[in-house]
Amino acid sequence: MILRKQFLEHVGQTSPSPMLVEVERAEGSFFYTPEGKRYFDLVAGVSVSNVGHANPAVVRAVQQQAADYMHVMVYGEMVERPQVEYARRIAELLPGDIDCVYFVNSGAEAVEVALKLAKRYTGRTELISMKRAYHGSTHGAMSMMGAPEGEEWKAEFRPLLPDVRSIRFNEFDDLKLITERTAGVLCEVVQGEAGVRLPNTEWLKALRARCTEVGAMLIFDEIQTGMGRTGEMFAATKYGVTPDIVCLAKAFGGGMPLGGVASRRDTLNAFTNNPCLGHITTFGGHPVCCAAGLAALNYLVDNHVVEGVEHKGAMFEESVRQHPRVLEVRRSGLLLAVELGKAEYLYKLMDLFKEVGIMSDWFLYCDTAFRISPPLTITEPEIEECCKLIHTALDRL
Repeated sequence: MILRKQFLEHVGQTSPSPMLVEVERAEGSFFYTPEGKRYFDLVAGVSVSNVGHANPAVVRAVQQQAADYMHVMVYGEMVERPQVEYARRIAELLPGDIDCVYFVNSGAEAVEVALKLAKRYTGRTELISMKRAYHGSTHGAMSMMGAPEGEEWKAEFRPLLPDVRSIRFNEFDDLKLITERTAGVLCEVVQGEAGVRLPNTEWLKALRARCTEVGAMLIFDEIQTGMGRTGEMFAATKYGVTPDIVCLAKAFGGGMPLGGVASRRDTLNAFTNNPCLGHITTFGGHPVCCAAGLAALNYLVDNHVVEGVEHKGAMFEESVRQHPRVLEVRRSGLLLAVELGKAEYLYKLMDLFKEVGIMSDWFLYCDTAFRISPPLTITEPEIEECCKLIHTALDRL
């Protein structure tokens, strides 16, 4: 209780009602309180802990790199093995001719860099995002929140970036609003905070074609969907569309804070001149974070984790959709939104989940559905046990 009190007094808060669950340790698909209570983690840090908590391979990589060296110089000046090896490995897996990674600190910074890069490369100013989009809370990223759902977050922080508009996700007619004035179009491949809204593959292809036609940069936000979450290493690969720029973060750091912007090397080279240092970052690509991210990526590949994601997601879906309280399940791989239809049901369910030993959450733009996005390493017996607990909680609604 003392630690919780100090948390409220001395740690800056994001809302008037934090979860206030104290974490003593975490391992695999679970975390534990000081009292020894175990929780199934169905949030995974919002799709961060894809290889599970305290993954031994990641822990070893962090320990070794911390012993070798940590921060030496601002990003981009020194040759640091963890950065180089991770960038090369990611380039091998990214779709199309994307072959270069600019390392940053977070998803929001990755979005900021991508927006700047689109403007710098095209010489244009207009930016387009999707309605119900969420890309982060810094000024540029917040500017790309798609109204009207994002308006309550944006209103008190205006003025934001000028020359920004939003179009409707999956709406073919809106693609004509992308013109020769447009520098970049920012799009989540799967809309996460809207409540897991899946793309129409033909619309994604048409979006790609329209951007190519008018010379606009297509930017995919893979911050939540990347690193295997949807059943492919990148959602762009799953849905068969290659963007010009990819934003990465969350699971990209293997549990450590790391972001990245991936594109072709000749595109990213635009930051090196007119002006040089077009984007600079002190801690971007921190060697310990890159070591963790590389270890996590190698774990996913070497253990064929991503190949099992679709089956595990289907197990959750098939079980929870049988409950009469569940109206719909929207899913891409192990990213699920379980629709209850009423916010009052959802808020009550969150308390019931805590009682039975589940940590879940809702979505920023959808407070009628709960999130299932556990570590990708969750086992089939763990899924079966978790689904029983979900049903127990739903029975008490």
